[in-house]
Amino acid sequence: MSRPPSLTLPGCARARRLETARGAFAAHEAVPPDGVARYGSALLLPGFTGSKEDFIALLEPLARAGFRVLAVDGRGQHQSPGPAQEAAYAQDELAQDVLAQAEAVQARDGSPLHLLGHSLGGLIARAAVLRDASPFTSLTLMSSGPGAISASQRARMELLVKALQGMEMEAVWQAMRQMDSEEPEATPGTPTAAPTASQDGLEEFLHRRWLATVPQQLLATGRQLMSEPDRSAELAAVALPKLVLSGVVDYAWPMPQMDEMAARLNARRAVIAGAGHSPNAERPAETAEALARFWRAA
Repeated sequence: MSRPPSLTLPGCARARRLETARGAFAAHEAVPPDGVARYGSALLLPGFTGSKEDFIALLEPLARAGFRVLAVDGRGQHQSPGPAQEAAYAQDELAQDVLAQAEAVQARDGSPLHLLGHSLGGLIARAAVLRDASPFTSLTLMSSGPGAISASQRARMELLVKALQGMEMEAVWQAMRQMDSEEPEATPGTPTAAPTASQDGLEEFLHRRWLATVPQQLLATGRQLMSEPDRSAELAAVALPKLVLSGVVDYAWPMPQMDEMAARLNARRAVIAGAGHSPNAERPAETAEALARFWRAA
């Protein structure tokens, strides 16, 4: 789970609803300051149990680098509504949502649009590009691999899916916290160590976000993370500049796997020193620099 270093939006950003042909999505939007050259827009997709807040620390540095940035809550995530049917969260449905979001973003200014997906968001971004790459100028897969998550994380995800089928969301939250206090490695999206006093505000937000997420969204996307096929060959055939970005370690997809995927995609590779599964929150300045450099070149 991305644990944002701050929940306060910078002055260049605002909360808004992104209206699309497939419904409204909660978003945070940041725009470049006056006098800064503009290079295009970026659409940021969060990971499993994540939300737009995971990208708060990236908003200001990317806006100052000349990019209009929209981070969104996907269907059924946090502040974006969604139905209580698992079929609504099939990967192709989520990919169509991304294409509708891209259309809405481009309708405003028609500038180049860069797509980024973090973790599960990377799998959804890939599905959107494979469905229709024409709205996008580039694709960034952040801490997202070629297929299903690692065996150890699949085992944990199976426990989570089983719990979600038979327990209330509050009970599942408490069970996950207990499990994570006993075992430091966590699934891509589940809570990590117990909070300290200084983390109270963040922990309250993470708890609130978990309870606001539609359980059927978690069930459907959790199963996707456990069963996703390797679609690298298909993606390699798409003529878009690509970047594979990660920290120096990753529990969901081993580093050699992401290195190999980047080579197969003929993608640029960026490794952010001092970061793990969430470079967007753990090393935002370095991550924003790597993204802006890639997007300008693309």
